[in-house]
Parts: sequence; structure tokens; C-alpha cells
Amino acid sequence: MSTPQPPMQQAAPGAPYAGYSSPIPVVRTHLGHALASEWTKIKSVRSTMWTLGVFVLLVVGIGLLAGALVANSSEAELGGENPLSLGFFGLLLGSMCIITLGVLTTASEYGTGMIRTTMTACPTRGRVLVAKAIVFFSVAFVVTLVSAGFVAFAQVGMLSDAREPSGGEWLKGTVGISLYIALLGLLSLVVGSIVRHSAGAITIMIAAVLAPLVIAMFMFASSLEDLRQALFEYSIPNQLSIFYANSLSESGPSGWDPLWIMLGVTAAAFAGAYALLEKRDV
Repeated sequence: MSTPQPPMQQAAPGAPYAGYSSPIPVVRTHLGHALASEWTKIKSVRSTMWTLGVFVLLVVGIGLLAGALVANSSEAELGGENPLSLGFFGLLLGSMCIITLGVLTTASEYGTGMIRTTMTACPTRGRVLVAKAIVFFSVAFVVTLVSAGFVAFAQVGMLSDAREPSGGEWLKGTVGISLYIALLGLLSLVVGSIVRHSAGAITIMIAAVLAPLVIAMFMFASSLEDLRQALFEYSIPNQLSIFYANSLSESGPSGWDPLWIMLGVTAAAFAGAYALLEKRDV
């Protein structure tokens, strides 16, 4: 007696064999899937909680401490300047945490080899980089905005004798500086993708933040005055201080210029990282 044959099934579109239909539904992937994957990664690793936790501690702790130290002599200490500027010190130190997290978002996967799994799940490499950038930028911006906003309101409340900041000063001291620090972190993410080494990328970014200002401080020769002035004007600490109208020089960037400068630099670096990602092996 012959064995009964199973009925032939209609082939799924694109199936390699006409007589087989996969029971697993075929779903065309898109950017939303990559975003969900990157969000799961960034919220589940311990480095995210540690770096963001230290960031909030530095921004809030140093900001409140600075406000408390001048609470009884705000006019003497601030001289009528923007009281929100006291948040500068905490944000400058806290930016190192955002830089570290940005680098780890990409470079750590190369160190552990997890990048192979990521690229296998999403062969469209550019989509992976875009998803990482969107998720990281959103997290960095929200955390910075909440921290900077809390410190700003607390400082204005403690410094009752200081002048009330204008609407433009509020916008630049909260939203503006949060966008800048989030872009600085995004630049770190891109550098991590290019360098593919966590320690190396973090070193490069910290040097980019601190080295220009430190080098300029030790340029005493008159022939180097123009270079010294440019290093002062375009150093990242000075650009951060511009959001509080406390520039180290009377020339150079002003207003919202630092944000556009950082946006241009980050966009150029992102384009380079995108091109390298398509050409390199993982």
C-alpha cells in the first residue's frame, strides 16, 4: 500500500521552493523595528543607568551647591548677570558622561562582537546607525532638559535678590544648552562608530572638549595671538558659556551660533561614519 502524500501547498511570494509555504509570517522590516531594538538595548544595559545617573548627580548637585553658596550674596557675586549661569559648571562636567554614553552606544558593540548579531538582524547598516542616533539623541536631550530645567528653577528660587531671567535666557539656558549637549553626545556616538574602540573614542572626545582651551591658556607668544583667540572662541567650554551670555571673549560665536556649529560638525561626521559603515566589514 502506498503512503499517502501530503497535499501540495501554495508557495509564498518569494519562496525558493514552489512546494513549501513557511508558517512564519514574512514581515518587511523598517526603521521602527530598528528603533525598538536600539531602545531595548540602551535601556537594558547597565552603562546607561550609571552614566545618566552620574550625569544627573553632577548637574543637579553642583548646580544646587553653586546656588546655595551665593544665595545670600547674589548681587555681589553675580553682578546682575544671568542667574542661570550657575548651572554651567555642572553641565560642563556632566557632558563627560553624555560623551561616554554616546561612544559606548556604538563602540561597545564592536568590542563585544555584538555588532555582528545587530547587522545580521538588520542588514541595512545605515538604518542601524540612524536608529542608534535617534534613540540616543532623544534620551540625552530629555535627560539634560529635565536636569537643566530643574536646576534653573531651583537657582532662580534660591537667588531671590537676583534679577529675573528673560524669556530668551530661559530658552537658551534650558532647551538650547540641552540640544547642544545632546548633539555633543551624538558626535561622540559617531566618533565611536568611526574609531570602533571605546577607550580611543572617549579619549578623542575628551581631548576635543578640553584640549583647545588648555592649549590656548599657555600660548603667550604674540605671534600666536590669533590662534590663541580662535581656540578660546571655538572651544566647547566657551560655546557652552555662550548660552548663558558669559563668553570668554568679546568676538567669535554669539547667540545661537554654537548650536549651528555643533550641528554642522555632527552632520559632517555622521556622513563620514555612514559612508565608512557601508564599506567596512563588521
